Amino acid sequence: MARPHRTGGHRAASTALALALGLGLATGAVAQPAVAAPASGPAAGPAAATALGGFRLADITARDGVVLKADVFTPPAGTPGADARGRYPVVVQPASWGQNDLEYVAQGHRFAAAGYVVVTYTVRGFWGSGGEVDVAGPKDVADISTVIDWALAHTPADPDRVGMIGLSLGGGLTLLGAAFDPRIKAVASLSGWADLTDALYSGQTRHTGAATRLARIEGLTGRKSPEFATALDDLFADRDLPSVIAWANLRSPATYLDRINANGAAVYLANGWNDSFFNPGQMTDFYRRLTVPKRLELRPGDHATQELTGLLGFSNATWDDARGWLDQHLKGAAGAGLPQGVDLEVRPGGGHEAYPDWGSVNSRTEQLTFDGTGTVRGDRPSGASGGTVILGGLVDQWLHQPPTVLVPLLDRDAAAVRQSEPYGRGLAVRGAVRVHTTVTDSAPQGTAVAYLYDVDALGVGRLIAHAPQSWAGRPAGQPFPLDVTLFPTAYDLPAGHRLALVLGTRDGLYGGETPQDATVTFGPAEVSLPVR
Repeated sequence: MARPHRTGGHRAASTALALALGLGLATGAVAQPAVAAPASGPAAGPAAATALGGFRLADITARDGVVLKADVFTPPAGTPGADARGRYPVVVQPASWGQNDLEYVAQGHRFAAAGYVVVTYTVRGFWGSGGEVDVAGPKDVADISTVIDWALAHTPADPDRVGMIGLSLGGGLTLLGAAFDPRIKAVASLSGWADLTDALYSGQTRHTGAATRLARIEGLTGRKSPEFATALDDLFADRDLPSVIAWANLRSPATYLDRINANGAAVYLANGWNDSFFNPGQMTDFYRRLTVPKRLELRPGDHATQELTGLLGFSNATWDDARGWLDQHLKGAAGAGLPQGVDLEVRPGGGHEAYPDWGSVNSRTEQLTFDGTGTVRGDRPSGASGGTVILGGLVDQWLHQPPTVLVPLLDRDAAAVRQSEPYGRGLAVRGAVRVHTTVTDSAPQGTAVAYLYDVDALGVGRLIAHAPQSWAGRPAGQPFPLDVTLFPTAYDLPAGHRLALVLGTRDGLYGGETPQDATVTFGPAEVSLPVR
């Protein structure tokens, strides 16, 4: 059952919060807009409307009767960018997972001051919006067109200049909007996803750490649909995974890539190297397959961490670039726009590199061969880790410190550890490292997690990249080949440092398949290093 819609008291609290965010956190960031028509409710009196300028609350009724709670920002009178009829480009912003329409207040003010009509809304099933959480399913996709229809009917929005921008869930929805509503001319997806199946089950391995965090957030502010609840239960229980995959494929922009290309909306993608929900590999693959105007930016950080300061009203590289992209493709402001191509912030130093496409990121491949075998006991922690959800990538972003281990202290009964000779001149790793080995498992199913570390003279290992890979239905005791593609990265190995390959069977980020009483033998390994 849907919760009651926001009452006047809720609106009063919402307007007070909007005032604090929009005028406190974003002080000095935007000009004060002219007074807009007040919204209904006791908080929408003249004083509040004057303080907030072009900000107002709105209720938008979806096609099935569900009411979506929204905020509307309009440009100050006389703001440049209007057409001959006084209409401005419009930007639709779906809130991120577990958040509400007030999430984008600071950015809403910034966009309005720059000459955009902005409509942000709480996605159905969360907070005061009605309905149940659809996780970017058909109802959520239909809501995008409903919000656009409402904006064109109730604001000075130009139907020929429609764009979307969103964070996390909102980022995934912007890409789905580009597939299903041809009125959309440009989108900016921030920490979004292209392939939800990959996010939950890449390497045929359940990503239970991220799924647990998402479920906990939803439990605080949302109302699960029965379909979503079943998909989660099946994922955690490791049952009926084909149904989970079908559920996730329906919600994946990559499924509709032909429609996105046919509609032609310009696509901006920004994600973190360490995103523990939506790994960068799915974004680079999606980017390569796009034929529309496109730009990809990858920076250190975890899920939605690189955009955080922008939500607080401060200047932020990701938000600034996203708006530059929309300026170019909705306003024709070529001088303020961004070129197509790929921009990478290199770890750990923070330098930036620009490329015309993803294929140009690396120039050659170096092979690294490790002889010998290593037998480990199944499902035991070795000390190697892909990090902690959100925290690991956040530390890498702010302190330039990726997940770190002491390589000599890793448990050799739980992981096979191989190290290279020192690289006298260092190494510029760019792209997805690939590992090929053989596996002999005493059980018919199992999971391997491969890690590549940067190791200094003291044995301190800093994580460069990792990825899981599972198998099933293998004859016990018979060797078979195993290939693991690590998540892409841009990492400069310092001169004099070594590379370490670690192969284990357990990581807290993933639901592994290796039984505790099993033994797994890893054979010689070949590592393909994309470098420049």
